[in-house]
Amino acid sequence: MSRKSGRKTRENDRKSRGRGKFRGGKCAPQYIGKVQMTREGFIFVIVEGETEDVFVKASKTRNALNGDTVRVAVTRENGRDRRREGEVLEIVKRSDRPFVGIYHTVGAQAWVLMQSRNMPYDIIVDAEEAAAMGAKKGMKVAALVDGWNRGDTAPHGKVVDVLGMPGDNNTEMHAILAEFGLPYRFDKSVEDAADGISEKIGAADLKGRKDYRGTVTFTIDPSDAKDFDDALSFKALPNGNYEVGVHIADVSYYVTPDSPVDREARARGTSVYLVDRTVPMLPEKLCNKLCSLRPGEDKLTFSTVFEISPKGAIKSRWIGRTVISSDRRMDYDEAQAIIENGMPENDAVAQAVLTLHKLATILRNARFKAGAINFERPEMKVEVDGNGKPLRVYEKISKEANWLIEEFMLLANRTVAEFIATDGKMNAAASKKAKTFIYRIHGEPNSEKIQLLKEFAGNFGYRMGDTDSASAISESLKELLSDAKGKPEFEAFQMMALRSMAKAFYCTDNIGHYGLAFKFYTHFTSPIRRYPDTMVHRLLAKYLSGGESAGKEYYEQQCKHASERELVAADAERASIKYKLVEYMQDKVGQEFDGRISGLTEWGMYVEIEPDKVEGMVSLRSIKSDFFEFDEKRYHMVGKRTHRKFRLGDVVRIKVASTNLEQKLLDYELVEKNWK
Repeated sequence: MSRKSGRKTRENDRKSRGRGKFRGGKCAPQYIGKVQMTREGFIFVIVEGETEDVFVKASKTRNALNGDTVRVAVTRENGRDRRREGEVLEIVKRSDRPFVGIYHTVGAQAWVLMQSRNMPYDIIVDAEEAAAMGAKKGMKVAALVDGWNRGDTAPHGKVVDVLGMPGDNNTEMHAILAEFGLPYRFDKSVEDAADGISEKIGAADLKGRKDYRGTVTFTIDPSDAKDFDDALSFKALPNGNYEVGVHIADVSYYVTPDSPVDREARARGTSVYLVDRTVPMLPEKLCNKLCSLRPGEDKLTFSTVFEISPKGAIKSRWIGRTVISSDRRMDYDEAQAIIENGMPENDAVAQAVLTLHKLATILRNARFKAGAINFERPEMKVEVDGNGKPLRVYEKISKEANWLIEEFMLLANRTVAEFIATDGKMNAAASKKAKTFIYRIHGEPNSEKIQLLKEFAGNFGYRMGDTDSASAISESLKELLSDAKGKPEFEAFQMMALRSMAKAFYCTDNIGHYGLAFKFYTHFTSPIRRYPDTMVHRLLAKYLSGGESAGKEYYEQQCKHASERELVAADAERASIKYKLVEYMQDKVGQEFDGRISGLTEWGMYVEIEPDKVEGMVSLRSIKSDFFEFDEKRYHMVGKRTHRKFRLGDVVRIKVASTNLEQKLLDYELVEKNWK
């Protein structure tokens, strides 16, 4: 081969690799995925259905930004650590989520300056357009990127919302909502449509409904709740059994398909719960008034009614539309006091609570015996004052009153799903002719992560049992957590077990719910705050009246949308909590705390301090006494010189090093003074 032809071959090889070819001439796999960007400019492309993301250097991104949908080619795959590298071939769609930053002007030029962890570039905007929206220098604004021309040093965009001055609580909470593309107000047309719905209940509204207004009925909710979308009714039967009704606000009766309120609720998908506020799915007229099961008011409901024996056996069930009038509104503390202390026999509601508590305990025990998994991770809450300033972080304790409501809501959800899936038969297998329905499904755990947990537990002397089947994994997990309870490694085992679990989502194809150990499950009990529940109510009403099966393709699309909105809402909620936790820790910089290692990565360790469980990052670069490396296989950190090891659950002493409110970052340092 001549030198010239050899050079030409090498040039062709380089060109082919640039078009997305593996070295060696094999075609590079191509994927469509979503961009997750870093402050440094490199990205990860997350591909649905793929366990490994694709890493792309900053020079290979083709100006893709966080949230964009791109076509990526895998150009290199490291078999040792399974890391895939690639390059962006095409930006399929720019993200419809805005970026939040500080509006800045110099003469006639205007920018939105970024301080985000996932946006390293400032955005050029039109100064006149921004000023027309009320933007002033130094304000926090939301800007949408609409392009990035080749040769330009920064992307172009437009200001879509002016949020206010940085540091103001309302500004910061609205910024979080804007960052995730979530609305924080209703359009006037939607509010007007809701206000136009009549509050009167006439004879036509009651037609075909069972009347439970004479039955003992009550609600139990958090003390600060305003929307009461579920109630329980109770009646002792002459045969010694009990009639228990689970009554749910009949939102679908008031919100008709494709009405302005329905379109807005469908788009939102769910209510969003930030630290200091709720962003409701429905306008206030519906969620806090018309559909809220307030005591002493007649309310239209969709119900599941059961005949239950004193031993918790379900003898019969009925599903249909009803009318109720709640006798009492209780919060969880009031209901818990009844359970713990009892009440006079002439208090019918209190006696109902006591009996229902006994039945709920039976149902709960049966659920865990059937394979349900109970994770006991503490739920931490941030208490804020009227201005949104964090006052304290505390653990939300779940007690028997919470379990009472939980078990009967689970029973209603399971019953409705089973009713449709089995063509109305109790304790039957799924029917091949079952009509289209929305199920809440939860798959089996990730086998690789379960194996990692098995090996990790072995380092502590634990032997996990059989993990070859879904039921065996459930039993082995329960045994492991039971054996480790009360010991330092318990939280580490529980964290790893949680991370092995699949995510629950909505689907028209039923595979059951692994975590709850239910063959059939749906969401029926919260239509005020979850759009899938409203769709379930509509499908139920249609089928109960003899309607044909609904279109599967349409409802599958709705399931996917609702699942996506749920994840977005959860991310926004976590962001608001993280913001307030960082704000809470601002005056604690320099202070020392005991903590427990809650996560390990190749760049550092996460530590939750006691007793607040506030998590921060200890960068490996900040540890001065040794050079530590992450051993992914054994899931621990090892010092090269000292061979000191850090594992999940280890107790460490840390100092609060710094806080960054804008990026919601909390940095810790290990206290190393007592090391040898």
